[in-house]
Amino acid sequence: MRDHADAELVRACLSGNQKAFEVLVRKYEKPIYNLALRMLKDPDDAADVAQTVFVKAYQKLDSFDEAHEFFSWVYRIAINESINFKKRTKRLDEYESGVTAALAPTQEQAHGAEVLRDEMIDAIERLTMDYQMVIVLRHFHDFSYDEMAEVLSIPEKTVKSRLFTAREKLKEILSAKGITR
Repeated sequence: MRDHADAELVRACLSGNQKAFEVLVRKYEKPIYNLALRMLKDPDDAADVAQTVFVKAYQKLDSFDEAHEFFSWVYRIAINESINFKKRTKRLDEYESGVTAALAPTQEQAHGAEVLRDEMIDAIERLTMDYQMVIVLRHFHDFSYDEMAEVLSIPEKTVKSRLFTAREKLKEILSAKGITR
């Protein structure tokens, strides 16, 4: 289901109504910032990338295709900008795994969860960017296969294949470190 309100805002903005673009920015600034933060692991870098994303989106607004969702279009810009930023700075950043004890852990449990989290982060970082992206979109942002396909501009079948391969590679990396289910 397409968000027709977003398409109307884009049309209004292209007609000269800058307030319409402000509405789009307010609507999507948090998810765009969160994506950049998850990829870059630095709040200042994430804020810079988010700002760049909206500047580029505004500049390229006339290339937006209403057959697609605005969110997918701007999210794809955010992915590309985050990747480009990462390449430019050549940082190896962590991904949060969210692996923590459910209740107040003992010090030993907390240390074990932290070690496992660090191992998961290291394993994810060893994947190629294509595999990292499907893992992040699926497991950190809860995207459906269809949403992932649209954001990544690849067929859904390719998304499923990449996700399967990424999970297998993660298992291999973790298994080599002695970490199993």
